[in-house]
Amino acid sequence: MQILAFFRRRLSARWRPLRLESVIEKDIEQSNCRTPISRAVFAMTAKRCMASSSRLAVTEWVERDVYIPGLPVIDIQVLYRTMDRLLEQQEKLEQEIYWAESDLLNQEVDILFFDTPSTYFESEDKNDLKKRGYSKEKRGNLPQVVIGLAVTRDSIPVKHWIFLGNTTHMNTIEKVKSDLVGWRLGRCIFVHDAGMTSEDNLQYLQRAGGHYIVGRKLKSGEPGAESALARKGPYTDIREHLSAREVTLGNGEKRRRFVLVRNAAEEQRQLTARRQIITAVEKKLEELNSRKSRAHTKAVCDLKSHAVYGEYIEKLRDGRLKIDKKKIDEESRYDDKSLIETGDDTPSLVDIVRGYKQLNDVEQAFRTLKTTLELRPTFHSKDDRIR
Repeated sequence: MQILAFFRRRLSARWRPLRLESVIEKDIEQSNCRTPISRAVFAMTAKRCMASSSRLAVTEWVERDVYIPGLPVIDIQVLYRTMDRLLEQQEKLEQEIYWAESDLLNQEVDILFFDTPSTYFESEDKNDLKKRGYSKEKRGNLPQVVIGLAVTRDSIPVKHWIFLGNTTHMNTIEKVKSDLVGWRLGRCIFVHDAGMTSEDNLQYLQRAGGHYIVGRKLKSGEPGAESALARKGPYTDIREHLSAREVTLGNGEKRRRFVLVRNAAEEQRQLTARRQIITAVEKKLEELNSRKSRAHTKAVCDLKSHAVYGEYIEKLRDGRLKIDKKKIDEESRYDDKSLIETGDDTPSLVDIVRGYKQLNDVEQAFRTLKTTLELRPTFHSKDDRIR
């Protein structure tokens, strides 16, 4: 009980400065129910932060396990009605909470970063939202919804959208831009990982008037990436272990703005990982030499086709295997580097790097939803409940 009381105080301390109580009470008309809507929202939030559960479990938790000022008991129907009203006022609530958080944390509010993770459903109930589509979690066999998530430059989530499960990242742009018109933002920058950077996707973004920051694959052999890597110049320190330099290629309509980022910590991590792989490969090669005939042939094929080890193995003309030192040297060129491209001339070098690193923060925020806050398992069947 002492732990629960401590947790409630900590959550309350975070809750009060954001003025969530007043925002909720102002925007959501109180019904004849004697339970304040804001207290019901606090109870559901607190329970979700501690452990995922049903709405019925929230009522039992409030009555038996915790003390929430102003909320001795709560009826499950009150929780359902509260959720319905939150959905009705979602746009207004998110915007006001955003401005409250901006004031509290002294956030710059001229820029938001946007990404689209997804979550799948174990249930097969059919409805309008749940569709099969591209799944970053490799669960394309299950229905899902796509979740749009916007965060500030300091990684604070401020708005979300729910899209059909078969919606592509590009097809969310018009809706997002339209919904953020009233937020008085200087720009909304769409951030993509290296898997979303086809030329068709980027051209679509530009036609829609969208600003973007995207990762580029240094090992892709794409001329722009190779040219950016080969260009020499000084690096600017961004923060500890992280530095970057800008590379501009081409002119006029063909002008492209790249940022080459160096991460000393990542260099050490990759170097250590490669050494471990090479040590394992050397051991495998020693074992091969002791095998004969058919067993040896099969072991050679298995090692050469191995998803990790095979990359560092060279097969000689006589059929013997050896470590490919040329490949190791080539890989080491990329150890501390990553490449970013932006279609916007306005952001500074620092903002571009932060913007792309923001993608990791968005993904981390979503991992928190799926683990710490246990977003799944999700068994909702009605669209409104999913939203």
